Amino acid sequence: MQTLPFKPAPTAWYREPWPWLVMLGPAVVVVAGIVTAVIAFRGADGLVADDYYKQGLAINRVLEREHRALALHVQGTAWYSNDSGRVRAQVEADTKLPPVLTLRLAHPTLAGMDQTVMLRSTQPGLYEAALHLPESKRWLVALEGGNWRIVGEWDGRSALRLGAPEGVVVPR
Repeated sequence: MQTLPFKPAPTAWYREPWPWLVMLGPAVVVVAGIVTAVIAFRGADGLVADDYYKQGLAINRVLEREHRALALHVQGTAWYSNDSGRVRAQVEADTKLPPVLTLRLAHPTLAGMDQTVMLRSTQPGLYEAALHLPESKRWLVALEGGNWRIVGEWDGRSALRLGAPEGVVVPR
């Protein structure tokens, strides 16, 4: 009589390592796709504008306002206090200053952090408003009043000098 070689009893598929190794690749891809989608929806890129052509045309109007600020010798200083949650601006100009100024704080890369605050005059040339300023290393700041605009870059901690941007000259 001839003996047959011993064959072990077959095991269930889920107890074998090979099916798990084969499924590991697609599972990693699915998880990576979900993580990528979450990142994309939470941090939508605000750098691309739908109306880039209109924004390009508006640059000329902004430059006119900066030229006007230079001609009127408008300059200012702004301070922010974390303790009081208030921003103050002192503005000097060769013209009568309006009772309300607009302060625009733009984050360089995250449009969702941009803020606009209306500063009200508390004394001649001194303006104040409540402001919650999130931690950031840098802000692009514009102070607007009527037909002029002064700008600067701010770290949110020290005093900020505002004026017409460098390179802007009064057209003749």
